[in-house]
Amino acid sequence: MKLFVFLALVALATAIPAPEQKKEKLTPVAFKDIQGRITNGYPAYEGKVPYVVGLSFSGNGNWWCGGSIIGNTWVLTAAHCTNAASGVTINYGASIRNQPQYTHWVGSGDIIQHHHYNSGNLHNDISLIRTPHVDFWHLVNKVELPSMNDRYQDYAGWWAVASGWGTTYDGSSLPDWLQAVDVQIMSQGDCSQWWSLHENMICINTAGGKSTCSGDSGGPLVTHEGNRLVGVTSFGSGNGCQSGAPAVFSRVTGYLDWIRDNTGISY
Repeated sequence: MKLFVFLALVALATAIPAPEQKKEKLTPVAFKDIQGRITNGYPAYEGKVPYVVGLSFSGNGNWWCGGSIIGNTWVLTAAHCTNAASGVTINYGASIRNQPQYTHWVGSGDIIQHHHYNSGNLHNDISLIRTPHVDFWHLVNKVELPSMNDRYQDYAGWWAVASGWGTTYDGSSLPDWLQAVDVQIMSQGDCSQWWSLHENMICINTAGGKSTCSGDSGGPLVTHEGNRLVGVTSFGSGNGCQSGAPAVFSRVTGYLDWIRDNTGISY
């Protein structure tokens, strides 16, 4: 998964510095090219996560990210994925990464990057993509956002699924099949022992090497209970996806007003 864009071959990737890591002094990086991966996950059966899309960006080079369908004409992803993009091909309904059900291309004029995105520390790492209308069916469908009533829910201890395309362990070759991993959301306090967090960040426990990785960026973190999109993959540790450091996402509940104001979507 690209950043859900995370770590692959460090020498080949362009690194974006992320928030300072506190305890083990690991170098925090997010990668702008090279496909990413879900580590220690499992192949997602066809239709398990119909809301995930693959995003092939062009601009100063080409790079891959994930994203989530949130409406018939909207995809949510990470701002570090859209930054400096001239256009993007959206791949819908794929289990095999290069075999989507169909694709749409949109230009930079249909990308709405958060106005306070900071590429230095990845604060407000979230973007919207306006798309041509897509009809929903069992292989292509939206994921619902948290309700406005849940804007202060921290989801600590909740189980969620992350999904995307990429290698299954540090240094492996890329699998063709969409991968998923079940992970537990951490409290802000526990994650802050590793990272200096913005208030609109949310973390997962990566015990056992279960994590998002390079190429997963922008992809979804969706709760088991209620199937709500609560995170957008943002960054992880420069020591590798299996290092044990928490993986960090943009917290969707922190951006419900912004999403509503730009798309009209709210619950």
